[in-house]
Amino acid sequence: MLSIFQMVQKYDSISIIGMNKNVGKTTTLNHILKEARGTMSLGLTSIGRDGEEKDLVTATEKPKIYVENGTIIATAKQCLLNSDITREILKTTGFNTPLGEIIICRALSDGYVELGGPSVNSHMALICDELKNFGSKLVIVDGALSRKTSACPSITNATILSTGAAVSKSMRVVIEETSHTINLLSIENEMDHEILKLAGVVLRSGRVGIIHRDNTMKNLDVVTALGASKEIARAIDENTSHVVIKGVVSDNLLENIMAITKMYRGVTFLVEDGTKLFLTRDTLYKFKVQGGIIKTINPIKIVCVTSNPKSPYGYEFDRHKFLDGLRNNLNVPVFDVIGGE
Repeated sequence: MLSIFQMVQKYDSISIIGMNKNVGKTTTLNHILKEARGTMSLGLTSIGRDGEEKDLVTATEKPKIYVENGTIIATAKQCLLNSDITREILKTTGFNTPLGEIIICRALSDGYVELGGPSVNSHMALICDELKNFGSKLVIVDGALSRKTSACPSITNATILSTGAAVSKSMRVVIEETSHTINLLSIENEMDHEILKLAGVVLRSGRVGIIHRDNTMKNLDVVTALGASKEIARAIDENTSHVVIKGVVSDNLLENIMAITKMYRGVTFLVEDGTKLFLTRDTLYKFKVQGGIIKTINPIKIVCVTSNPKSPYGYEFDRHKFLDGLRNNLNVPVFDVIGGE
């Protein structure tokens, strides 16, 4: 099996997202940084804050982020002041966070850094572009708690999911939740180019659109998709082929549509990408079994999953059983970067 770094180096940007806090996301990042040492120029940034000495929620010790000389970093001013690298300031971005303005710099020495980046997707996409412009061959975005958006295809080319015992005391629950998350992120994408073209029109001009079987379309007059279940249900008829939704698709939205009409059966619901799906296993199963179809406009590439059998809350799994359980239930490579497998 290829190493994690060998798997990611064919992309120019990747994100690392976590199922929860303390699942080994920073350890995964440090593992990649160590493997990449001396081979290529890296760019680093984060959604949220990472690399601090203690987790601000659990007050547990956290691994620091160690970078080598030449790494390009985009981080908040306060985080930069907390870092011990010698650095050259390359650019101030004008993007402000609670920890100060995002500053782009080059490490002039090896050392520890604290990352704190923007929470706005459009800002993150621009920062990734800037890191590439300054010479980064691979940009790594460190995700944050419950923020899947850094896996969005408009920000990074591919993503790594970190999971671990911190998700639940039950190994079975952790494996099931991880499997479900992978299923949502990698849900089937629409292949019809004409439909994708029409869906793009909807995304640029509104929040929800209906595509008919003759490829005509109309936008619904709604402010957000989340509260539009009645409008969507009323707009679907026997001539509807697709419902295009910009934004989040929730349990509540699908449950309401299923309760109001049966016309959704056989209709494809198109979402931007898998990060917009906030659905439980039960709702997704019920929707599909009753004839509903969900596809994405932009597919997400899942490179691999990393596992952490230890929890900061005083318990841990048998790492071999946990690793085997994940590998038997997931259709992507799984690594235990802490145990070395």
